[in-house]
Amino acid sequence: MDAFYKKYRLGVQKFVATRVDNVQDAEELVNDILLAAYNSQPYFDGRAAEFTWICSIAKHKIIDYYRKKRIKTVLFSVNPVFEEIADKALGPEEESLKEELKEEIKGVMQDLGEGYRELLRLKYIDRLSMKQIALRLKLTVKAVESKLMRAKKAFRSSWQYSNVAKK
Repeated sequence: MDAFYKKYRLGVQKFVATRVDNVQDAEELVNDILLAAYNSQPYFDGRAAEFTWICSIAKHKIIDYYRKKRIKTVLFSVNPVFEEIADKALGPEEESLKEELKEEIKGVMQDLGEGYRELLRLKYIDRLSMKQIALRLKLTVKAVESKLMRAKKAFRSSWQYSNVAKK
């Protein structure tokens, strides 16, 4: 493994660096790519150069990286729909990633206070208007807007914290 890693690390780093701006993410991708390539060596058929084959693995890993990043961007957008987001953002071939994302969303929602959790549910899952939420919670529309802004910020912070804690 060490010889394989040393042989291809620099080339893969350059390949990834031209496609991924975040240095930490790029380094993590390089390690994932080299590990995947090393473990897949029995399937290498020699029709292309070994480095070309590794770059094709890298392309797939980079696509997965941006797919996950897109999901997170959608989560933090102005109009997230927490339960349906994974269904719409991912194709059927990523079923396990979709389930993992749903579980992460549920976990982050559980970390929020009941008030924020209810607001987010009413707005993005039940799809109620600000006026409908205000009537249901006996608040003004302005108060709902303000609380919803804080709820989204709390969700975002909790999400980011949970992802940092995993690493």
